[in-house]
Amino acid sequence: MKLTNEELEILKLIEENHKISVETVALMVMSSEETVRNTINKLEEEKVIVSYPALIDWSKVEGQENIVAMIDVKVTPKRGVGFDEVAERIYRFPEVTSLYLMSGAYDLSITIEGQTMNQIATFVSEKLSTIDNVISTTTHFMLKKYKHDGVIFGGSDDKDRRMVITP
Repeated sequence: MKLTNEELEILKLIEENHKISVETVALMVMSSEETVRNTINKLEEEKVIVSYPALIDWSKVEGQENIVAMIDVKVTPKRGVGFDEVAERIYRFPEVTSLYLMSGAYDLSITIEGQTMNQIATFVSEKLSTIDNVISTTTHFMLKKYKHDGVIFGGSDDKDRRMVITP
């Protein structure tokens, strides 16, 4: 889908802050509110704008900490459909939060969430590794989140980050 410069500007503003008002966007792109509203509706209908997620630091909510694992998967692609059919089987599992086709040593990169390491191990051993065409997996557990979607976690903006110089 080819977009105009105005539509691209609107997308960038919404991506940066999905809570920005239509009125503010209209002022920033020097357009009418109706035009901006119509553009946003069109981009939502065309699935260019997929969703408006909130980014939550669950580590700060007691009892809600989940274990996140990133799993690299080596797959034998199927003739005629490539990786799509295997990827579709994998992304249907509720534990899977993201799935990407990758270049390099592994074909697919999966992010899953579970309440325990055992739950993630069970997912890998009983669900993922039993899928036809899955050759091997490598699981990495996330220990700490520093930055996600451009947002720094746990950082203090008011810290003085200047280097100390002494005589």
